[in-house]
Amino acid sequence: METLSTKPRQAVFHPLKVAKKEQLNKNTFMLEFEIPAHLKSNFQFEAGQYVTVKYQAGDTVFQNDYSMTSAPFEQKITLGIKISSDDSSANVLFNDYKVGDVLEVSEPRGRFTITSKPHEFRTIIGFAGGIGITPLLSHFKNILHSEPRTRLFLFYGNRRTEEIAFKKDLDELTEKYSERLQVYYFFSRENTPDHLFQGRLDEKKLHLIINQILHLDDTDEESTIWDAVDEVLICGKGEMIRSLANACYNNGIPKKNIHFELFETFNEDIYPVEKEFPLVQNIAVDFKLFNRDYHSTLPNNKARLLQQLLAQGFPVPYSCKSGICGICECKLVEGDVELLENEYLTEKEESAGKILACMSVVLSEKVKVNFDVA
Repeated sequence: METLSTKPRQAVFHPLKVAKKEQLNKNTFMLEFEIPAHLKSNFQFEAGQYVTVKYQAGDTVFQNDYSMTSAPFEQKITLGIKISSDDSSANVLFNDYKVGDVLEVSEPRGRFTITSKPHEFRTIIGFAGGIGITPLLSHFKNILHSEPRTRLFLFYGNRRTEEIAFKKDLDELTEKYSERLQVYYFFSRENTPDHLFQGRLDEKKLHLIINQILHLDDTDEESTIWDAVDEVLICGKGEMIRSLANACYNNGIPKKNIHFELFETFNEDIYPVEKEFPLVQNIAVDFKLFNRDYHSTLPNNKARLLQQLLAQGFPVPYSCKSGICGICECKLVEGDVELLENEYLTEKEESAGKILACMSVVLSEKVKVNFDVA
């Protein structure tokens, strides 16, 4: 995960020493940080969360978000980082920083989390694409450690075998928890003996997985493994998430049990919008951002609030435009909006007036929001 725009509410950073650095494959490496005793409480986290790493290269200061691969019980912060290109800022981390160096690391954040249920029998499946394995590795380690009755299935897609990140960690988990964990690898640019494992993870592939892998349930002869799925975790690129999330929903998994984390910008809806809205024109918009007051007029409500403000050149923070990351969270002060389905806000937050600008359709002739107090 890399931050694409800065949120008005700044993260809290602390200096941490690099305790371990290891190259995993050609384009991926891991960093582990040493947490001093006086900061242990600041770096408590939930599986699936991330931290922001701040570092400098010349006159440029980078702030990038990286998901943790470590589980809370391990009491350490370990990150998986992909170098996506030669000019990626991750190159700076890999080439210029070594064990013993100090970096600014934020306190953990993020909502790609699920409730732990150690006393229940659960079935959880995960879909990861490339470096999207990082938060799922944190989840799987944590669940296997704390939920002795839960079984897990991981479907992990890469282009080629040599690009699999954290293969060693996954092998160790499958060996230790062989009765509760199964991992399946898929390759989009490599031939496989079984064509099931060749190609991208998408809706078509999910149908094959359901019928060929998740079909027979040894614990219940009258149902399938798919019928028993309680939670779905998906992490990767936007198109993969959209395809799999909709396929899971269309095959009976409630949306509230489908959780996803986006690892790149994505400007489209994950689920289709089926509702039509009354046309409102000449909408007066007042908003507060970075301690400044702004005013504008929207021609109509055919596009959502964030998209229209960005088109007018306002520096509104955003990342996904899909209701996943929460970067554009704000408080509705005046007016009416329809908040579409999103993965970020809780019911309590919505009741308190929180909205996501990227998922808000304005329904009144005047609206006022505050990005600084969300």
